[in-house]
Amino acid sequence: MKKASGTNWERLEAMSDDEIDTSDIPELDDEFFNQAELRLPVKKPITIRLDSDVLEWFKSQGQGYQTRINNLLRQYMEAQQSR
Repeated sequence: MKKASGTNWERLEAMSDDEIDTSDIPELDDEFFNQAELRLPVKKPITIRLDSDVLEWFKSQGQGYQTRINNLLRQYMEAQQSR
């Protein structure tokens, strides 16, 4: 069982952006973004055999079914790595 959060979510949700104390978080300036690098994993084209009903279900969810399959596989991989 997870430990209950001590955060008062209703009070936090009612706060405006100006009321939130961000003094412990450094401001990200133009220099930071000029030096930032976006690192995405390289995609590799493969052939994979899936059960036809599984593939049809993903396709029925609309465009981007391969991305959704990849995201689910990534979540599974990361869950296994954190064991």
